[in-house]
Amino acid sequence: MKLSSVESNRQHLDGGSMFGNAPRELWQRWLPADERHRVELACRCLLVEELNGKTVLFEAGIGAFLEPKLADRFGIFDQHHRLLQSLDELGFSHEDIDAVVISHLHFDHVGGLFSAWDAGQPMRLLFPNARIFVGHDAWETANTPHLRDKPSFIPEQIQLLTDSGRLEIVSSKHHPFFGEQVRFEFSDGHTKGLMLSEIGGDGGVVYAADLIPGTPWVHLPLTMGYDRFPELVIDEKLKFLEDKLQRNVRLFYTHDPDYALSSISKDDNGHYHAVEKKPAVTALEI
Repeated sequence: MKLSSVESNRQHLDGGSMFGNAPRELWQRWLPADERHRVELACRCLLVEELNGKTVLFEAGIGAFLEPKLADRFGIFDQHHRLLQSLDELGFSHEDIDAVVISHLHFDHVGGLFSAWDAGQPMRLLFPNARIFVGHDAWETANTPHLRDKPSFIPEQIQLLTDSGRLEIVSSKHHPFFGEQVRFEFSDGHTKGLMLSEIGGDGGVVYAADLIPGTPWVHLPLTMGYDRFPELVIDEKLKFLEDKLQRNVRLFYTHDPDYALSSISKDDNGHYHAVEKKPAVTALEI
């Protein structure tokens, strides 16, 4: 298998929301804020070639579907569809993708599946030849969201996925489409049913999604204001990081503006650290 990082459009969100109850004096050491107190965040996806004979995209990022007023609110300065451009730079069209795996259906993780905003034109689902894989609980959550995270889901996107006939619901740690090359595990602290995809087993790579969105959040006590259940996130991170450390599984980060991939270490005080950090990966073989 060959793994490459691909970029969807970047966003700029309130730093306090991204770092929960951590004070600005602490979090601005990791990510500097602009004059509107926003920090730059990647929306990074992972392209895997030769995965059980298929070309698979993990996550789609935010894309460019938002109208200009909302794009400004979320700090999306570039309105062209960066994910499609990033795939093209690797020699792929969205039509070449056999499957897309979505960790959860917040719009900054699924929006790249859809066409860029065009005044007066309806949103369209792209990736016409791809089966779209979503965890069972994540799908249920998106269809019946709690008021707290209801704004994170776009009903039109959920409907387009429903109508596509290409939606695949994942309920266990393996799916026949991927064989033994992908193992799924599930998390409920950020949003119910967040699906984490581990590729290649021991020594492989896991898409850490919003459980650990970037290298600063490897620090166990650090959570996001967007997390539904912050204490549960910490418990889940502890179990997750210890497992990946013991099996030498590297973490792939969706929102880190600087780093796509790292290994994990633990010091004598039991603190976890992101080490051997890489800003991007291209045709990484595992």
